[in-house]
Amino acid sequence: MPHKPEFILIPTNTKQGPSIHICKTCRLSLQQQRLASAAAVSAGYPSPIEPPPSGAALPSNTPSASLRTAYRVKASVLLSRPPLITRDLTPFEKSYFLYQRRLNERLAMPFSRYFYYQKGTPGDVEWKRKIKERLTPARDIGVYNAYAKEGWNDEVLVGANESEPDVQVDALLKDAEVEGLTGEEGQEVKKHEVEKPMPRITEADRIGDTKSLDRNLQRTLYLVVREGKEGKWWFPNDVLVGKESLHTAAERIIVQAGGLNMNTWVIGNIPLGHYIYNFGTAMEAQDQSEELRGEKFFFMKGRIMAGQANLADNKLGLTDFQWLAKDEIQKTLTPRDWNGVKNILSER
Repeated sequence: MPHKPEFILIPTNTKQGPSIHICKTCRLSLQQQRLASAAAVSAGYPSPIEPPPSGAALPSNTPSASLRTAYRVKASVLLSRPPLITRDLTPFEKSYFLYQRRLNERLAMPFSRYFYYQKGTPGDVEWKRKIKERLTPARDIGVYNAYAKEGWNDEVLVGANESEPDVQVDALLKDAEVEGLTGEEGQEVKKHEVEKPMPRITEADRIGDTKSLDRNLQRTLYLVVREGKEGKWWFPNDVLVGKESLHTAAERIIVQAGGLNMNTWVIGNIPLGHYIYNFGTAMEAQDQSEELRGEKFFFMKGRIMAGQANLADNKLGLTDFQWLAKDEIQKTLTPRDWNGVKNILSER
């Protein structure tokens, strides 16, 4: 059973209050403290609890007259260009989509040849030639006959390139650009020229032009700037002016950093995140009213829809700029800065 504390009635020394109850353990502790204080006084040591001498100044609880510590608050803009094209397919996705198209050929109704082509016309002659080459009405699934004995074998073989998008595009273009075919009636079949799709790799990608927005089309690009000639790379930022909001500050920073030749949009009034940069040693503010321990950056999201950055007349002391994807930003920023912003940047 748990030990039940024993209480002892102790009379008070005053006539105003009644006697108080105190447990035995607390009473023994108080007696030991009194004995220790008495032994210290007899040995010539000051009492552990000694009242201050008369006339001595009591310690004040008011703050000291030293400078108060603070952080410099800055607004920063994550100005980005969103992806312009879809991402590249993985090998599994390429094989899967080709398998689905071949499976559709097996499950669909047979192609009604004479519903679309009149017998003996140039279109019918052209159809015969094409169906003899690819064995299927579909133009982008390679050589495959859904109704033959080997129709079940519709998966992509190892090393085959029928699932590659470039091979499929070339097959479609070759099928559409046939000219000079003569039918049984002597009529010439002429096809309209088909415009080839633009390549996914641009000239800026080939030469490595990081200032161009026409590069890395399947990734999100962010504007990073260099502060000073030998300064570090960082996102456009500036100190808040007066009672300026983060949204207003972001719009001002875009104009002061990149000029007016950009059609931009600052999204929302709430920052995506913030980053605290602590100085190695505290520094005194310009007005000498506080001691700065570091800087706090609040990141606002922005989009560029047209135009290009121009640092010729910037007011923030910037000397260079780049449009970089997330993995490229990691190689450009310092490890300390990268750890502060990596979780608010888009993977694509």
